[in-house]
Amino acid sequence: MKVPLLDPGLEHLRARRDAALDRPAHDDRSAAILGIALGVSFTLCFVTGLYSHLLQQPPTWIAVPPSPAGLFRITQGLHVASGIASIPLLLAKLWSVYPRLFQWPPFRDALHLVERASLVVLVAGSLFMLFSGTANIERWYPWKFFFPTGHYWAAWITMGALVTHIGAKLPVVRRVLSRTPLAQPVPPVPAEPGILGRRGFLGAAFTATGLLTLFTVGQTVGPLRRLTFFAPRRPDIGPQGLPVNGAAVEAGVLDAATSADYRLVVTGAVPQELTLTRGDLEAMERRSAVLPIACVEGWSASARWGGVTVGALLEAAGVAPGADVTVDVRSLERNGLYGQSVLAGDQVWAGNTLLALTIDDEDLHVDHGYPLRLIAGNRPGVLQTKWVEELVVR
Repeated sequence: MKVPLLDPGLEHLRARRDAALDRPAHDDRSAAILGIALGVSFTLCFVTGLYSHLLQQPPTWIAVPPSPAGLFRITQGLHVASGIASIPLLLAKLWSVYPRLFQWPPFRDALHLVERASLVVLVAGSLFMLFSGTANIERWYPWKFFFPTGHYWAAWITMGALVTHIGAKLPVVRRVLSRTPLAQPVPPVPAEPGILGRRGFLGAAFTATGLLTLFTVGQTVGPLRRLTFFAPRRPDIGPQGLPVNGAAVEAGVLDAATSADYRLVVTGAVPQELTLTRGDLEAMERRSAVLPIACVEGWSASARWGGVTVGALLEAAGVAPGADVTVDVRSLERNGLYGQSVLAGDQVWAGNTLLALTIDDEDLHVDHGYPLRLIAGNRPGVLQTKWVEELVVR
């Protein structure tokens, strides 16, 4: 008596899997094309994300340059745009390859086991990265971990799994995308009624990617601003034409920021400590610069800021021009995550590193940091400290 290799249920499952793999949307060529597109978007998102992390938490051995002033605006815009573009690409890729999940036996040898295990990490990491990144730009945090740290380390793990997967699948990708004709050409599988062929499936995936990008990237690209139907922010809406993250009331600084007792203190490693009223600051030599506010959430907008350079304040406190110092910029906001930032290297003495008093020739709105805020080139918005009350020189 002949014993079947598989029970009838598994035989049926295998037959359905094989039938699905015969469809163009699930074949190796479709999976390879989507994989290349996803690899490009993931790599761009990863590289620009590393730059964002570097600027927000710079190591001591790197001095972040103050110019080009809009560099972070570009890189963070690309980071968020490429992450958003990856969402439909990932969903299409998963749809394309899902029949392979039912492969039996699940692995052929040790090398194949490693490849399959890396896929678990890659898929889980990809879903985590895109979900958490989307939740972040919507300012929704349904978790207890600190988002920048979790997102950063998950990105390294996911990219490691991606590199492993690329190494395993590269021969297959080269074969299915090669234009070299086969010795015995395989006849095309006729399209089933109501089922998309390869071109229709890939066209739908790339169209969804393009439209989603078009309807969100206007939060960074000015000419497309009117098309920001799906973006969390329009960067021309808010006090004085700019959005705010964290109003003065929410930060608990409204009374202190608007009090006549407000003073800016310049202290630390200075020959002469300074204590200045806003009137004292207004009487000093003023500079202006057109600089962007570029948020880690992906939106950005430029304005003309006017105020006193940090360098001028340090010189007034007796610090030698160009001295190798670091400056802690401290806010009236005592308990916020970003109530303090650091200026180092060329950023300290750059002519466009300002403690701003005005925006587009108007006094700062209190939600934009009145009476005084830091604004400098090539810095994330979270480090453009608002409601500044102290400069500590080190």
